[in-house]
Amino acid sequence: MAIDTGDTTWMFLSTGLVMLMIAGLGFFEAGLLRLKNSLSVIMQTLTGLALLSTLWFIIGFSLVFAPDVSGVIGDLSWVFFDNVPFSDSVKWAPTIPGVTFATFQMMFAVITPLLITGAFAERMRWSAFFIFVIVWSLVIYYPLAHWVWGGGWLSQLGVFDFAGGIVIHTSAGLASIAAALVLGRRKNYGPQIMVPHNIPLAAIGGSILWFGWFGFNGGSALASGALAANAMLVTQIGASTCAITWVLISWKRTGKPTVTAVINGGICGLAGVTPAAGFISGQHGFILGIVLGFASYYGIVLLKERLKIDDALDVGSIHGITGIVGSLAIGIFASQSINPAGPVGWLYSGSPMQLIIQGVGVGVAALMAFVGTIVIMKIIDYTVGLKVNEDEEDLGLDISQHAEAGYSDNK
Repeated sequence: MAIDTGDTTWMFLSTGLVMLMIAGLGFFEAGLLRLKNSLSVIMQTLTGLALLSTLWFIIGFSLVFAPDVSGVIGDLSWVFFDNVPFSDSVKWAPTIPGVTFATFQMMFAVITPLLITGAFAERMRWSAFFIFVIVWSLVIYYPLAHWVWGGGWLSQLGVFDFAGGIVIHTSAGLASIAAALVLGRRKNYGPQIMVPHNIPLAAIGGSILWFGWFGFNGGSALASGALAANAMLVTQIGASTCAITWVLISWKRTGKPTVTAVINGGICGLAGVTPAAGFISGQHGFILGIVLGFASYYGIVLLKERLKIDDALDVGSIHGITGIVGSLAIGIFASQSINPAGPVGWLYSGSPMQLIIQGVGVGVAALMAFVGTIVIMKIIDYTVGLKVNEDEEDLGLDISQHAEAGYSDNK
């Protein structure tokens, strides 16, 4: 097929929107943490943008999307983007240049390991972070992305994931729980260290994430047509109903509606509709948003309040639980009237088979991310050290790791 300038323009915009999300993630996390650690997560996200983009250019795209090797990984024919067409397309996106597809996918490869920063915030050494995101990408993200998106064995089994509920949110969410368990709790773990230092900054970051998610999900249609339009509708409705659900539950439990409930609920909805946005209708997106609100809110209650797992910014629930629920929803609500190339869910087929297949994909991603993250972090801890010492934690990572302060006392 010929390169379509309209589709290509849409993908340029979508790539920029997802890149902007990475900066928004840093602001969102910084605002929700204590002041003395606010710069550290911005440093992680912005440095991660540069580092992981380079890694994707060198080898990542080739390992994920180059010709398949036994259903396990791509070969090395596209290292350094060598032979990736710039005036012709690739099979996944027939109406845009191959390099545009590769650059769009680069943004997904960057943001996925950076989501985990919210789990180990305020206590991980900078050197450990630097090594972790590289190894995690090579060992977990690239193989999993190939299995689902690059023609690997999970895609051959029939697993579907429109924009990353399995590849991105399930993997990052379960990795976050594993990371929190390995690192252990922060000093004086409890409500006194969980007070956001700058909620307006978090709201700005959350709004940037919401805005960018239209490129994240709409761009995953890889063309500017009806499928992208549907994905954007489902994205907005799912996020909105989930945000309202969060506000109402929080209002009932605490007696006050809060800004943090709105932004956290919106992010939960966005993450949860991501895998299904290109397969389900807006009406089912509405239902899914409500389900995601209950699942993610009470997931935090379980993980943080009952099990006392110090996942600092609740990535395990906000991304992990929602990614699982949204991925399974494909097996129930998916309709070929929305996406003729997609699966047919239980509601339309009368068979639970697609739900079972989705469950296999979710289970593989969850197990791989959870166990793999524990192994990676244990090795890093044994070699270079993982957690800052108690004095550095008291001082804060901004000063102890980067010798910078987020806010100056100078008038």
